[in-house]
Amino acid sequence: MEEINNIEVVPCNESKYLKPQRLHYSQVSCLCLFVSVSVLIFNTTSHCFVLVKQFRPAVYMNEWEKKKRLSSPSAETTEEEGADAAAPESKEEQSASEGDDGSSPWPPASTGVTYELCAGLVDKPDLSLEEIARQEVLEECGYDVPVSKLRKITSYRSGVGISGAKQTMFYAEVSDDTRVSAGGGEPREGELIEVIKVPLHEAMTFAYNDSIPKTMGVIFGFIWFHNNMSPKYKISTNV
Repeated sequence: MEEINNIEVVPCNESKYLKPQRLHYSQVSCLCLFVSVSVLIFNTTSHCFVLVKQFRPAVYMNEWEKKKRLSSPSAETTEEEGADAAAPESKEEQSASEGDDGSSPWPPASTGVTYELCAGLVDKPDLSLEEIARQEVLEECGYDVPVSKLRKITSYRSGVGISGAKQTMFYAEVSDDTRVSAGGGEPREGELIEVIKVPLHEAMTFAYNDSIPKTMGVIFGFIWFHNNMSPKYKISTNV
């Protein structure tokens, strides 16, 4: 996750309601508005959930803005001054803004990393949602799950403030015997993914720990499992 580098912030389009910026960095990334799928994966051998960790530019930018606010003196600026402040610093200005100890003005790449469900875009029209979900589990987490073993949980709208795209969540049970690779995604597609396990008995504590950066899909998925599946395993998921 520390392989993110060459970070550069440049102005993006103006908006009456948003002030977007474009983040340049060395890992390939793109914004698409496809329908998507996500998968809540539970390993029945080790009684743990299988999640992924990824670098998310938007999360990193929020942390960058937070650091800027904390390091800048509190003062009101005019609209023009505010526009100037949003512009990227020159290399000389960036060097000057570094601490006396030579520390970087940028937060570490790890501040832009989030815990998420295995997920992917529905960008293959010849495949069903279940088939795409199966491919994502195999590519990102390394488990071979038959399509027949995928259980649909629900569908909902994600990113309603930007794309409003539909996402369908599935549930899949895997085991150590069904793991055929280390996962990690497709590097050729710019994916940098780390596979993470969360023990079942720690799941709800993990879900409600707001110091852990995670998506709403993780929180909802753990709650759904707690309400629908945990009695089957006779293990408490209570906080």
